[in-house]
Order: sequence, then structure tokens, then C-alpha cells
Amino acid sequence: MRFSVSLSPVKFFRLQVEIGLKTPLKGLKVLDLSTLLPGPYASMLLADLGADILRVESASRHDLVRGMPPQIDGQSAAFGYLNRGKQSLALNLKHPEAVKVISELVGEYDILIEQFRPGVMARLGLDYETLRQVNPQLIYCSITGYGQTGPYRDRAGHDINYLALSGAASHMGRKSQGPAPMGLQVADVAAGSHPAVISILAAVIGRQSSGEGCYLDISMADNTLALQALMVPAALNGGKDPEPEGNFLNGAGVYDYYRTADDRYISVGSLEPQFRQRLAQAMNIQDNPPLEERQFKTLLQQKFIHRDLNSWCEQLAALDICVEPVLTVSEAAQHPQFIARQMIVTRDNGERQLGSALGFERQPIRSAPRCGEQAEQIMIQLGYSPGEIETLRESGLFD
Repeated sequence: MRFSVSLSPVKFFRLQVEIGLKTPLKGLKVLDLSTLLPGPYASMLLADLGADILRVESASRHDLVRGMPPQIDGQSAAFGYLNRGKQSLALNLKHPEAVKVISELVGEYDILIEQFRPGVMARLGLDYETLRQVNPQLIYCSITGYGQTGPYRDRAGHDINYLALSGAASHMGRKSQGPAPMGLQVADVAAGSHPAVISILAAVIGRQSSGEGCYLDISMADNTLALQALMVPAALNGGKDPEPEGNFLNGAGVYDYYRTADDRYISVGSLEPQFRQRLAQAMNIQDNPPLEERQFKTLLQQKFIHRDLNSWCEQLAALDICVEPVLTVSEAAQHPQFIARQMIVTRDNGERQLGSALGFERQPIRSAPRCGEQAEQIMIQLGYSPGEIETLRESGLFD
């Protein structure tokens, strides 16, 4: 099903309401040729909103994420999360028949996400200009480290490299130690997956009036640079380059993490005067007139280090002062706030998984597909006979 191009954007959204807010993207069909994190996370968000996602993957070169520990039902918990609710077609894109299969699918799946280096899809005969001849309404989204142009277009990279090259890492961490690797993949997700989804949905809306698809060039490095909404504009317009502990938001002031007696940490975000005043009163610190930032921060650390985290939580939890404990992931999963928000769900097989953080009513969590699980079904839908499918299987198309 493809949305009628005769619908205006307003009527398009009214149609979504009529279809139901539970699955607002019902009817969108997405071919996902990506692996690892940025592309799969983007298509997972679309799947959570009701889009039909077909994962096209290699059976001989498994996605690294699929093999990560711990394993649940033969694939990793992370893979189960990133690929929930999708279907899988194992396809060797170098096989002569692969271009025909993808072209036939593009006639039905009007959005394509890919994460290869620039030029790879063209060499395979699956670039945008080729596929748009099959379907002029095709929305084709490429997610790469450095984009399709520029001297770094062919360069390999990971999250840590995009943070480094964009300047973000230069003002992370501590002065004495420098930047530290983050466990959260900011460049992959916030600068890759999220702008991809935003751009795809904007293109879908635009297609309602234009009747045409488009090509989307998502660069994780570009978007990591753009994420620095407070630091970069200042530096570009006469301000100093930001550095670790050089700004009130990165450790120069009260806004920071503080060690407690049991080697745990507590976060303090008491920037506004009313929060700071209440915090000072709770900690028995004389702050009138206001102390210099570093002096106040030193006094806070001297206070926090004398008691354990639970003790501070008991004293401060009820106060409106922007102070929260630094929890482990397991502790966060048990926190009443996230339980109330249904952010941790349990599937029938006992697997615990993250719920959808999107604002629509949550749907039951569907399992991730086995590699190539829907291959035969999809090929039959494309008109291939069982005999033809078996011949193609023997020739290596599904490897």
C-alpha cells in the first residue's frame, strides 16, 4: 500500500488519525539494507510507529550486533531490540539476480535505507538514480559517516571519530584527563538515526503534494557538529573554543557529578537561583551572598563525600532542586518512573526489552526475524515459483 499522492499534508495527517494513533505510519513500506546501529535504530523507530520494515541482509556476513552477548533464542538482546517487528530477506547483493529482486521490491517498498560507503550501491546497480526509474516516488536515505561529498566521503569511521572530528570531544571529560569514550552512541543515534527518521518523514509529507520521492544524504559527522547548539555558535562568533570544564554546562560550575562516600555519584543540575538556594539550604552551605562557582562546588563535594548515595537520596529526593542519583542501567530499569512509563517490557519468552519512547500508544513488542526468515514468502509474493526459488537458493542468491 502506498499513500495516495492526491492527499494534502493536512488530509494525510487526518488519515493517520482515522487509521489510529496506535500505528500512525501504517502503509509505509521500508527496505532496510543497513547493519549495526544507525540504520537499524532508525528503521526500528519507524517500525514502532507501524511502518512495514523488510530487512535485507547477508546470510554469510552476519550483522555484528546479532552475535553480541547475551544471546536470547539464538541472537543478541540488542539485535532483538533493534530489529523487533521487522521481516528479513537474506540476499547476496553481488548475485546477478539481486538487482532484479531489489528493483521488484522497490515497486512496493517506497522507502529505502542504506548504510554502505559512498559508491557501493552504484557499483551494485542499486543507486538512487537507477531505482527511481522503477519508482519515481522512492525516498532513498543514505546514512554514512561523512556524507556523499567532501574529501572524507570514502573514509571509514565510528561514533568516537565523528565526535572527535566535529569538535564535540574537545569539550568533553576533564581538563586533567581529556575526553573519555562514551557508552552512549551519540553520533550513531542522535546524529544518524534521528535525523534520518526526521528527513524520511518530512520527505513523505512532501511527497503528498509533489508526487515525487527524493534522495537523502545523512552525514553523522555533519549532524554531530550541528548537535552542538550552544557551543559552536558562540565559538563561531567571537567566543573561545569550548574546552573541558570551561563552561557552566561541562563542569566549570555546580552542574556536575559528585562522588559519595560509597564511591557512587550524584548529579547536580541546580543552575537556576531558586534551585541553588534550596540546595545550599539542604546541604547547610552559606550561599548568601552567592559564593564563587568553584568555591560552592568544592563545598558541595566536601559534603557529598561524607555520606553514601542512599543516604543523600533519602534526604534530597523530595526536594525540587534538580538533583538525582547516578544509577546503573539495572537500577534505572527498576526505577518507579520508568516502570510507570512502561519503558521496560517483558515478552512472552521472558526477554526483557526497552519499550518505545515515542509519544504514541505502545504496541505489543514483536520479535526480531531470523536471518532470511521471510525469504520464501517474499519471493513468492514477487511471483517466483517454488522451483525458481530453489534454483536461486542453490545459485547463492540467499547467501
